[in-house]
Amino acid sequence: MKKLSKNAMIGYPAGIITGVTYGLNPLFAVPLMKNGAATESILFFRYIFAVLLLGIFLLFRKQSFRVSRKQAGILFLLGLLYTSSSIFLFASYDYIASGLATTLIFLYPVLVAIIMVFLKVVPSWPVWLSIAATFGGVLVMTQGDGSQTVNPIGVVLSLASALVYALFIVIINRSKAIASLSNSLLTFYALMVGAIIFLGKIVCSDTAITAGIVSASDWLNLVGLALLPTIVSTATLAIATRNIGATKASVLGVFEPITAIFVGTLMFGEPLTTNILVGISIAVVAVTFMIAVTKR
Repeated sequence: MKKLSKNAMIGYPAGIITGVTYGLNPLFAVPLMKNGAATESILFFRYIFAVLLLGIFLLFRKQSFRVSRKQAGILFLLGLLYTSSSIFLFASYDYIASGLATTLIFLYPVLVAIIMVFLKVVPSWPVWLSIAATFGGVLVMTQGDGSQTVNPIGVVLSLASALVYALFIVIINRSKAIASLSNSLLTFYALMVGAIIFLGKIVCSDTAITAGIVSASDWLNLVGLALLPTIVSTATLAIATRNIGATKASVLGVFEPITAIFVGTLMFGEPLTTNILVGISIAVVAVTFMIAVTKR
């Protein structure tokens, strides 16, 4: 049996870590929201803490923060896309159920594949099959009782979130201008843009910057949000995208809803239904198939 390449041995675990750590969002965010913390405040502190922690890490490693004007422009665009994805997703929760929003967000691997086709990089049939199967698995996971009504505004917002996230992944993979930047520095500047944007939203909305954030556990949850679903997930996404490509890295994002479902079940007492178990099984088999068949 042919061995996995060095890039695959780095890229696939990084992609899985991306999905798992991003799926930990509810673990830290739900307690904050239940305590009445404003969305803008949660997102601002999540990003600014991530920037501070990464900045300290970069200083410790004596890494230069210098970037060219062209690199700065691309990093600003990446930060804008990453932040916009969060804004669109949170906005969609006001119109449709979070489960449906999760399903629609997971269209982003399909969007990545389509964008790559326009860039003349056509995924192989195992990757297309894995995309279809993982999306089908997520669809099964989020099946409800059919009683909910679907607001088209929520659908559009969810699709917008998926699209800008797909563009974020493709730009990291395809941009030669930022290829020389470390994953940590790329993450640092992308998140700095997000922190500035959310600070602007707080100022414009007259929301108190610490609204609903009062206890020590609230601040610990914010640090947790900054560390795992933000710093680790964004950095490992960059690693995965650069080593195995944008399409395969995006398919591994299936571990995001899987992790979020287990967090909800174990920590918040949400039901673990047969549909969820079947959907998880389909998704894991599909991703395993893709890794086993496409070893380049």
